[in-house]
Amino acid sequence: MTHSALTPVFVGLRVGLHVLIAGLLVLVLLRLPALPPPAVAGLVLVLLFAAVYVSSAFVRRVPQARRRAAATAWVTALALIWVGLVILVPEAAYLSFPLFFLFLHLLPRWLGPLAVVVTTVIAILALGLHQGFSLGAVIGPLIGAGVAILLGLGYRALAQEAAEREALLAELLSTRDRLAETEREQGALAERARLAREIHDTVAQGLSSIQLLLHAAERADPDRPGIEHVRLARETAADSLAETRAFIRELTPPALDAGLGEALRRLGQAQSTPGGLRVEVETPPSLDLPMDLQTALLRIAQGAIANVRQHARASRASLTVRADGAATVLVVADDGVGFDPAAVAAGPGGADSFGLRAIAERVAQLDGTLDVDSAPGRGTRLTVTVPTRATGGDA
Repeated sequence: MTHSALTPVFVGLRVGLHVLIAGLLVLVLLRLPALPPPAVAGLVLVLLFAAVYVSSAFVRRVPQARRRAAATAWVTALALIWVGLVILVPEAAYLSFPLFFLFLHLLPRWLGPLAVVVTTVIAILALGLHQGFSLGAVIGPLIGAGVAILLGLGYRALAQEAAEREALLAELLSTRDRLAETEREQGALAERARLAREIHDTVAQGLSSIQLLLHAAERADPDRPGIEHVRLARETAADSLAETRAFIRELTPPALDAGLGEALRRLGQAQSTPGGLRVEVETPPSLDLPMDLQTALLRIAQGAIANVRQHARASRASLTVRADGAATVLVVADDGVGFDPAAVAAGPGGADSFGLRAIAERVAQLDGTLDVDSAPGRGTRLTVTVPTRATGGDA
């Protein structure tokens, strides 16, 4: 079983079952000398029961596709040996109690309780034939069966809860890894954008100024001695400026080669599916934004659309970017099922709210604001407002 917080509970129950069966088999062995000559047959059945029970270690190694059938055959063999044993030794009826748990755990949902009922009837008949029918001989197995069914249902509920927790934990770990990878990518893109800005604002501007000054000197006196050197210096500066601009373009994130607007349109096309979600994108003709801000807005839009696809069950979504004074506004809206933002914010932070929290953290890093307008049944409107920083003129 995969390790979880409930693993010690399951291990304790399994060990307790092993100890109970071992103790009851010892009790049956102690009763064998007091039986008539068929006691030898009883000894054989006890040893056979113990051997079959120990063989469960091999059943657990059976491939998953055939494990259910192997477990059913194994517990059926135990039950048949127990029937023969209880006919010879009345104390073997007590082994029905651990068998109840095995039936409920290993047999299909409807067959387990049926096997418990049949085993209870056999135990009552065996005790009645050996010791005479009495109220205790009937009530004892019935109470044992009832307790076993209740405990078996509780065990099944615990196992289901453990499986759900494991699935949730695996999803959270996967989401954490994806977020970490996204953050690393974001850091790399931000550093590339910073280098592009620095090179643009220093080296490129300096080379552009040198080129302009040399060009002015060349035009001022084209016949001056040494003008060829000035012309060569200007051409060298022009070539260096072209190489620097090419280097700046290479530092730009590939998805944003054509700008944020085109990147968002490609995102809308990629996330739209025939007969499913339709993503509409509206952006101004040009967005004069720093590269790191464009990258961050693109990542926020990608996260928001991913949330729409996974949770909203929407047929239509829209991505809108607009300039609002000294700020840039990104709006992501959908016509899905919606949710209660207050409940999500107050909740334990499950997988459903992880993407929204990641978006909120990105917005906070940009010194922006995030507004989530949603309610169950009326869709969601997510508005991101971030301060706009000028990129400066191109050299």
